[in-house]
Formats: sequence, C-alpha cells, structure tokens
Amino acid sequence: MSSLFLIIQIFICLCLGYFFARKLPVVIRNFIFKILPYFSYLLLISVAFELTQALQGIEHPWAILPPALILAVSTSILSFFTCLLVYKLIDKNSVQGSISLDLFLNALKNISYAFIALAIGAAIGLAVNQLNLDVAFNSWYLLLVFILLIGVELAYTHFDRSWLSIKILFVPLAAFIGSTLAALLCIFILKDYSWNELVALSQGYGWYSMSGILVTQIHSAELGGIALLTDLFREIVAILLMYTVGWRFPRSAISSAGATSMDVTLAMVKQSCGTRYVPHAMMSGLILTLIAPLLISFFLGLS
Repeated sequence: MSSLFLIIQIFICLCLGYFFARKLPVVIRNFIFKILPYFSYLLLISVAFELTQALQGIEHPWAILPPALILAVSTSILSFFTCLLVYKLIDKNSVQGSISLDLFLNALKNISYAFIALAIGAAIGLAVNQLNLDVAFNSWYLLLVFILLIGVELAYTHFDRSWLSIKILFVPLAAFIGSTLAALLCIFILKDYSWNELVALSQGYGWYSMSGILVTQIHSAELGGIALLTDLFREIVAILLMYTVGWRFPRSAISSAGATSMDVTLAMVKQSCGTRYVPHAMMSGLILTLIAPLLISFFLGLS
C-alpha cells in the first residue's frame, strides 16, 4: 500500500465523518461518543496480534529482537525529549497540567488497561499460531472505522487557530532529529550494522507495514525483519509514553509516536492528550508518513 493511497483513505474517512456528523440521528451520535474511548484498546489488541504473527513469519526471530528493541526504545525516547527541548525553548506554555496523585493513578489505570489489551492480543495470536490456523486479519480496516468516528467527534469540537501555527512543524521535525540521533548513538551498541542501515531503520516512525516490506526489497529479509519489529515496538513504546506523560507533554508524546499519530495512536492522543491535539497528531503523522519511505530508500542507498 503506497503512502499516497494510505493518506487518501484516511482523509476520505475523516472528511466523511466530519461532514456527515451533523446529519446523524442523536441516538447514533451518542452511541459513537460512548464507544470511541474503547477503540484504543481494540487497536492495541490488533497490534499485539500482528506482532505475534510477524514473529511467526520471521526466520530466527529471537536473534533480531535485541537490535529492534534497542532502536525502538532509543528512537521513541530521543524523539520525545528533542521535541520537549524545542518547545521549552520556543513555547514555554507547551507543558500543561500539573502532577497530582489522581492523574498518576489514572495513568496507571490506563497503562494497566493497555497491557491487558496487549496480553489479550498476544494470547490470541499465540493460540492461532499453535493451532496452525490461517487467519486473514488486517487492522487497517479497523483503523479506518476509527478515523471515521474521529471525524464525527471533530465536527462537535471547537478548535482555535493555534493548531495551524508553523510551530506544529517542530513536532515531526523533532521526530526526525531525535530518531536520527538515536540511530547514530546506536552505532556504538549495534556494531554489526553500518551507520546508514541503522539510520534507515530509524526512519520508519512506527509504520511497520511499510518499513518491513520496503527494507526487505531494497536490502535483505533480515534487515526487513528488524525494521518491522523496530516499528512495532516503537508503536508500543509510544503508546506507553502517551498514557504516562501525554497529558503533561502532549506534543512530545505525539512526536514519539511518529507516523502512527495519524492512525493507530490517534486513539491514545485523543484519550491522553485531549481532542484539541488531534489536528497536531494528524499533521505530524501526515508529514512523517510522506517522508518515511523516501528517507528509508535514501539512507539504504548510501554506501
């Protein structure tokens, strides 16, 4: 699936939800508002399920887990802190909220729900693998339904003009800088891989369905497997950051989510950062989705 086709589908569903929201019966509209918070957990279940399926289809999966995990954690964390530093310099009001026991307990509750959802998805995936069942599952359609419902909610949400500010561009820029720096730092840890391979692996921004296939075609199946797992793990790390500190550092959490802030982690953005940051997530995710395949191809082409 090309990035252009992916973006077109997302924006069609978003626009359909937004422009037809006012024509929906009150009963249906209220039902949508009630089920929206639970979509994040459905998406987590699908992510965990696809992770177990991915591991099943990769030769020697345990050998490529360490580099994938190291890259995923380092790119997510450095993207987060790069964005935090940038916004502290240009906009001191970018940090919101204050630490309290209630918020901390609520974060723990959300994390526990997230882990339960991940465990359910992994358990289903393992059961399917053990029973040798051929299950054709594509979470993309689940994402499109969620985007449609988000469009309905956006129609009833008031936004100010601040989200159109040029400052929003610092969110994807921080993701690029943080990811690249993390990859360069990993040179000293992952010595079996060249610098351009590591940088290329860092440019997937959580879009595992693209990066795994693209890296396999350009380079090798082994590096493609690492790319796929790196972005799957990166998505999970970003989700944890979203639930724990997204309420206080919304833009930084969105930056750590990379391209997934436009689709999978959009549910967590709405839940943890607030609906007013959904446009930030859409804009950042759109930009990173467009440049991810270009950057991967560029860095893998360097000798």
